Amino acid sequence: MGVRYNWQESEISEIYNAPLLELIYQAASVHRQYHNPKQIQVCKLISIKTGACPEDCGYCAQSSRYKTEVQPQALLEKETIVNIAKQAKASGISRVCMGAAWREVRDNSQFDEVLEMVKEVTSMGLEVCCTLGMLTENQAKRLDDAGLYAYNHNLDTSRDHYSTIITTRTYDDRLNTINNVRQTNVTVCSGGILGLGETADDRISMLHTLSSLNPHPESVPINILSQVQGTPLENQPDVPIWDVIRMIATARIVMPTADVRLSAGRARLSEVEQAFCFMAGANSIFSSDDGQMLTVTTPCPGYDSDRELLNLLGLSMRSPFVKGEKKQPEPIVN
Repeated sequence: MGVRYNWQESEISEIYNAPLLELIYQAASVHRQYHNPKQIQVCKLISIKTGACPEDCGYCAQSSRYKTEVQPQALLEKETIVNIAKQAKASGISRVCMGAAWREVRDNSQFDEVLEMVKEVTSMGLEVCCTLGMLTENQAKRLDDAGLYAYNHNLDTSRDHYSTIITTRTYDDRLNTINNVRQTNVTVCSGGILGLGETADDRISMLHTLSSLNPHPESVPINILSQVQGTPLENQPDVPIWDVIRMIATARIVMPTADVRLSAGRARLSEVEQAFCFMAGANSIFSSDDGQMLTVTTPCPGYDSDRELLNLLGLSMRSPFVKGEKKQPEPIVN
């Protein structure tokens, strides 16, 4: 099977609704054609600026509009970020993702500080990803110049369902940011969240939008909603594991070269459930040393337990930059 950018929603629906074991087999076959099935990329997510976000994303604990356990925190010092990254690298992490609860990037001293963080952590031999909100083409180029490997900007859900979850920015705003990143050498990380009250058709529509991008995102995170008390979606039911596996498998088939990331919500999955996700084509996870993925409301498995799981399944941690999508920068010489 070759890489396609002209998938029809009806074709994606047929894949998504295929008999489950046949779907997993097909996805596993595609996965082996394009990836090393014995390797998993393990990533660390750092919240470099937490809370007080002006947006109204209905799932997010960091929105200033909702009363949650999250306490706002100013932008962390570069030294703090570098120390966290060093510890992560020592544990086998190959990608560090830095997230700031901003609506959009502003050209100010804080952005300058983030650029320095990107340079420093990249020089350690780690892939660096940022998720900072909306981004202009010029800002994307500055991040590229700093050595950024990837930029995350999720679509979250389908175009039709989107306005029921977020009203403070549009679907086209998100696609425009992705397009701005595409004007640089920075790779694109974009996926969605399961459990927002969407239908199967919404999930299929989102995959259709992502798979119509040329090139496809190099990274497609599949997140499972972590219900947060105080947010509009706090009472959403849990997503059945089989829905998660269907989504991973379908993403793997329609975007075969992408890394499919089993992201938020993995902490509630058993070892067997995670193994099914890997079989269906997931080849990246987030791990943590403090039991949190981004905030106190998003639990994340620890380094030790993840290492035990990968050993149990005969999987190994993937080294950074093996994809070769963006040239590894030269180390900073002090």
